[in-house]
Amino acid sequence: MAHNTVPLGVVVGLAAEARIARSLGEVAIGGGCPDGATAAAESLVARGARALLSFGVAGGLDPRLRPGDIAVPMAVLDGEQRYYTNEALCRALGGTTVNLLVSGGAVVVDAGAKQRLSEQTGASAIDLESGAVARVAHRHGLPFAVLRAVCDPAQRSLPPVAIAALSSAGAIRPLNVLRSVAAQPGQIPALLRLARDAVLARRALVRSRQDMRRPLLAPAGS
Repeated sequence: MAHNTVPLGVVVGLAAEARIARSLGEVAIGGGCPDGATAAAESLVARGARALLSFGVAGGLDPRLRPGDIAVPMAVLDGEQRYYTNEALCRALGGTTVNLLVSGGAVVVDAGAKQRLSEQTGASAIDLESGAVARVAHRHGLPFAVLRAVCDPAQRSLPPVAIAALSSAGAIRPLNVLRSVAAQPGQIPALLRLARDAVLARRALVRSRQDMRRPLLAPAGS
């Protein structure tokens, strides 16, 4: 007998991620920040979502993870609170691939800071949104899961333009990119590496979406 299913709400940070995720369920863009992710997750719950998925890119903390590797964690660390992901949802995503993802309040740009965070938490990857999604799911008693593709690996620092480029709507601001590069042209090689890594991460998200059941729905009562 087939399981009853319930609608899935998908929280992403970027407009490009929303285009990839739209076949999975209802999608809301958080803009790449915890507050935006909280608002996006709450809006999905208000629209009838009965399970939540945090979907998009992440920074690597485990040096073994390369750009394009997929992180489906068993748990999300948000401050001192650890939230465990839903087993049934994770199976639908292909199964867990890492034990822990840490959710930060700001982008960790420095490779040394990534190493210290890895040592302090034991986490394999970091993003800015999964903690907010986990909190909203917990508040409403809903199952949740995370699927993130590694973009910047642990050994690589991010150029300043990576922070300046994004708008609150999760879109690239070309003028900000140009201003940042004009002010610090030495970051161009790092920017090109980041662009290459972003392509690998985006392709991994597309492959992961294609491997999932369509539409991806959570088993009722899970």
